[in-house]
Amino acid sequence: MEVFKIIYTVLGGLGVFFYGMKSMSEALQSVAGDVIKNIIHTLTKNRVSALLVGIVVTMLVQSSSVTTVMVVGFVNAGLMSLVQAIGIVFGANIGTTITGWIISIKIGKYGLLFIGLGIFPMLFGKSNKLRQIGRIMFGIGMIFFGLELMSGAFKPLRTMPEFIDAVAYFSQPNYFSYFACVVVGCILTVIVQSSSAMLGITMALATSGAIEFQTAAALVLGENIGTTITALLASVGGNIEAKRTARAHAIFNVLGVAIIFVIFPFYVNFIDYIVPGDPAFRNEAGEFTKIAVHIATGHTIFNVTAALCFLPFLKSLAALVTRITPDLQKKEQHQLKFLGDPSNIVPATALAQALEESYKMKDIVHRAFTLTEKLMKGELKKEEANEAIAKIQHYEQACDNIQKEITVFMLKLSERPLTTKESADAHAITHIADEFESISDYLRNLANFSRRMPLEVLLDEEAGADFFSFFHAVKDYFDQITNAFIDSQPIDINECYATSQKLKKEANIIRGRHLERVGEGRYEPMTALTYSDLIVSLRKIRSHTENLGEDYNRILTVK
Repeated sequence: MEVFKIIYTVLGGLGVFFYGMKSMSEALQSVAGDVIKNIIHTLTKNRVSALLVGIVVTMLVQSSSVTTVMVVGFVNAGLMSLVQAIGIVFGANIGTTITGWIISIKIGKYGLLFIGLGIFPMLFGKSNKLRQIGRIMFGIGMIFFGLELMSGAFKPLRTMPEFIDAVAYFSQPNYFSYFACVVVGCILTVIVQSSSAMLGITMALATSGAIEFQTAAALVLGENIGTTITALLASVGGNIEAKRTARAHAIFNVLGVAIIFVIFPFYVNFIDYIVPGDPAFRNEAGEFTKIAVHIATGHTIFNVTAALCFLPFLKSLAALVTRITPDLQKKEQHQLKFLGDPSNIVPATALAQALEESYKMKDIVHRAFTLTEKLMKGELKKEEANEAIAKIQHYEQACDNIQKEITVFMLKLSERPLTTKESADAHAITHIADEFESISDYLRNLANFSRRMPLEVLLDEEAGADFFSFFHAVKDYFDQITNAFIDSQPIDINECYATSQKLKKEANIIRGRHLERVGEGRYEPMTALTYSDLIVSLRKIRSHTENLGEDYNRILTVK
């Protein structure tokens, strides 16, 4: 019965701990979402700045796994280079050490206090920010309380003969025992899928006296290897750069652990030397109150030292993973392949990623515009014209696929608790993708209309002059609005509306003039229908471009 009680108490404590970590992480993401997005947007190729970004983002979201999965997603989308991504992963390893310090300070003592202080603003707060702050406090309390439950459950283990015999091998002061601990820590982290949870379990075992400091330190090294599995799994199905980023993370952590493992006894003694207090000290309640700080210090020293030592060789590591992960498809193109469930990504960065992906549609539509213009001007031979029409249809299909994936991604993201601003942005991004897809539809229609009758007959003299004047005006309007997207410049929405209305009126005038020409017998009556369809398609493109301006302006202005 004692064993069964230990098992269900540990599982319950672990569940409380996980819930606390999830609540705190999601609330921090909500509160700091815009900060994270701005950090990512101002990222430079400087390796030090990339390291700092990784540290700050991971401290804000309280999960190196969230950061690494997010980085793999950015690399897969082509929004970040491999060198930048590896630098951020280095920083994420440092940023995650703050979790160890949070759970090492007064484990369990103030758990219920934080739960009590956080529950009221979380449930009854009038503003979203106040509710999220309450949720952060509630999450911290749940973390402490879960660790207290686990620590209490582990206490009987220190006097249980079966457990003492089982861990005796892992407690021996030799490299075989150290290696066994590293392997166990790695395997358990892979199973649990959370290095923070395993760190909490390790601290709970240590503070209850079930394991010694050297055993805990070796387990933590194994946990640093096990946590890389998250990024490796996230890269499955991603492009070549995503795979390289995940493997760089794994190589970095494995090499770091290997180096520390060689000097492990000196590493443990060094931590004992710089941290006040004996890790084996036990208070009157039988708790080992000093050991948690030793574990957190060891975790921090390992990750900070490894990151700083490897930072000068960042490009060399990038070259290594490039060599061991060759690009078998030399012409691989960045495609919209969101990695896993968007619940693994910080909402603000998921929105930034989706917005950047939607901007790729702008380039596709621009290429379709260029081909359509050549086609309408009769600059292409028959075979070239057929190839151009096929390519324009391919562009339309590509936009259609991207629009569908963005819509699905946004719907899944909207299932998460989002701020008012994040919800508005998700809605606007979905609209932006839809507007680009609609524009590609009408460009495809223009290309198909060219097959109805010879364009040299339909668009000669005055009719052609009117059409191409309007075509260029609509294209310029599209470029003006969408270039503001890429340059992150605000749009004068009043000017956007005024230009749109001017083009709308011009479309009606041009259609009227052609009907007059048909009435005068200068053109065949059948040309009226096709010409009208051409102008209407351009007018529709004008309308969807106006909508693009509105949606983009909404992203900039909604608070």
